[in-house]
Order: sequence, then structure tokens, then C-alpha cells
Amino acid sequence: MIKVIIERVLAEDMESTYDNEIRKTLAAIMTAKGYISGASYTNVDNPNIRTIITDWDNVGCWNRWYKSQTRQDVNKAIHLMLKQDEKIKVLMSQSLS
Repeated sequence: MIKVIIERVLAEDMESTYDNEIRKTLAAIMTAKGYISGASYTNVDNPNIRTIITDWDNVGCWNRWYKSQTRQDVNKAIHLMLKQDEKIKVLMSQSLS
């Protein structure tokens, strides 16, 4: 399993518009092969910073979703609201034994 962390910095006064659009993205992602779960968070010190954390079966499933036309379509409006490019981290757990 992997985790994908996406950090987005919203332009001023775009919070409520973003919240409406992210619901569309989360609805679409639920149908993606290999998607396990996810949540969207707001930074308590700066509500313009949003973090999405999702769990995937593997990197291949994430990459398929990331490159998909569906993701591009549902994120088109979101990208217009961003102050800067989103930052994406893909993390894989390691055994601690």
C-alpha cells in the first residue's frame, strides 16, 4: 500500500469554491482502480493551504489515476484556483523489523 499526499495553496477567497470542486474530485476518485481511502484537510493556521491524503494499492494504480483523463477533467477547475502548483508526495511504508 502507498499514501499520496497532495498539498495545494489556494488563491485568496477561493476556499468555498475549492470545497465544492474537491467534492467532485473525491466522488470521481472512488471509482479509480486501486483506490482505498482518502481525506481532505485544511491547515488550521492557514485555511488557504489544503492537504489531501489518499491510500492506494500500489504506485501503478496511483499513476493510472494521476494520468487519467477523468482526473484531468475533475481537477481542471481546481488548478485555476491555485496560487502555485500543487506538490505531490508518494510514500511507501517500510518494515521496521
